[in-house]
Amino acid sequence: MKIKTQSRSSALSNKIKTKTATIGVIGLGYVGLPFAVEIVQSGFHVIGFDKNQDKIRQIQEGDSYIADLPKENLQRIIKSSRFEATNDFSKLSQVDVIVICVPTPTAVDGTPNMSFIKEATHDIGRNIKTNALIILESTTYPGTTEEFVQPILQKNGFVIGHDLFLAYSPERIDPGNSKFSVSNTPKVVGGITAACLEVSKVFYETVIHTSIYTVSSPRVAEMEKLLENTFRQINIALVNELSQICYKMDIDVWEVIQAASTKPYGFMPFTPGPGVGGHCIPVDPKYLLWAGQQHGISATLIEAADKVNDSMPSFVVNRLENYLSRQNKELSKATIVIIGVTYKPNINDPRESPALRVIQQLLDSQCELKIIDPFIQTFSVQQSLLNTVPLTGEIVQHADAVLILTNHSEIDYSLIDQQASLIFDTRNTNFVFENKNYHKL
Repeated sequence: MKIKTQSRSSALSNKIKTKTATIGVIGLGYVGLPFAVEIVQSGFHVIGFDKNQDKIRQIQEGDSYIADLPKENLQRIIKSSRFEATNDFSKLSQVDVIVICVPTPTAVDGTPNMSFIKEATHDIGRNIKTNALIILESTTYPGTTEEFVQPILQKNGFVIGHDLFLAYSPERIDPGNSKFSVSNTPKVVGGITAACLEVSKVFYETVIHTSIYTVSSPRVAEMEKLLENTFRQINIALVNELSQICYKMDIDVWEVIQAASTKPYGFMPFTPGPGVGGHCIPVDPKYLLWAGQQHGISATLIEAADKVNDSMPSFVVNRLENYLSRQNKELSKATIVIIGVTYKPNINDPRESPALRVIQQLLDSQCELKIIDPFIQTFSVQQSLLNTVPLTGEIVQHADAVLILTNHSEIDYSLIDQQASLIFDTRNTNFVFENKNYHKL
């Protein structure tokens, strides 16, 4: 059995090294599609799978819906005939390596929603051939690969580590990051067996051009991903809470952070904002909270950080109301120009953006809003569809305040500086404002 297993894993490894293996990517979103493109550019034939027919159509037309993936790059790989996007999951029978990049949201009560992973795993189990490698990249709770994915595959008659290889490697996509991408961000990987780990390591070493760090099990790799983003969540909460204290004490929190950053050891700067957003920081700590609860552990620090970050939209609105009242204006009758909807600058992703909660509170207060975001045209707030508009001097002149929630680099801040009667900047935008009614968070 051992010799036969080694023979099978070696055969698959050789197929990967010679780039004769066909790679499948399930989930063509912000993680899956850029990774699929990267694999094609490394010399492989790739089949991308997604249930969303609109995404498949856009890809086939060479229309990229991801800001970090220029349509020219997508069109080039489509013309190469080495990339195919499909919703026909029977084609999983053609692949040698499958990477699962499906969403892993949480339910309203914070429990993990495993439906996308479950559906993908069942599709794989029904269609996959023997001697294939499956890697889960979706962020999830520790134990998912071994306790959730593995049993589903085994029900289809596969023996993990013998005729099917299974591993976990957390995605590390940072939208809008021009320095680190899929190709140069180190990868962590943990396999069910030694053979699973080895063939996974060969795969990543062949596809991307960075270091591969192996760990003893998938659950270690799953846990380290949660640590990465919970670390950020807690430190952001710390500096958000500090910003609230500094406001009451009339201290510039940004100057405090800058001063603390002069220490060459023992300090890492984080910055305050209107809350946390995106597909990682608001979600991943909840997986860790849930996992701790399953083992009788109350993660009180994570819960406290969640509350602080969740309080920031209200803190922003209250600050704005205070600044308006100093000018004898009521929030309920104010016209507010909102700058930025997406959760971070220079991307087109509004998922979990704190700007959405600020906008909702302002709408509830009967404000009139003019929303500016060069990266998106429409977005939803509690099932209501809202539109963005271009930034003009007339819009700014007629507004009672300009509220900067996302500091996109394409915004004309000099126009805002010259025309606005009040500016409240929650991001400490990289522009030297001279407006006498300019305020930072």
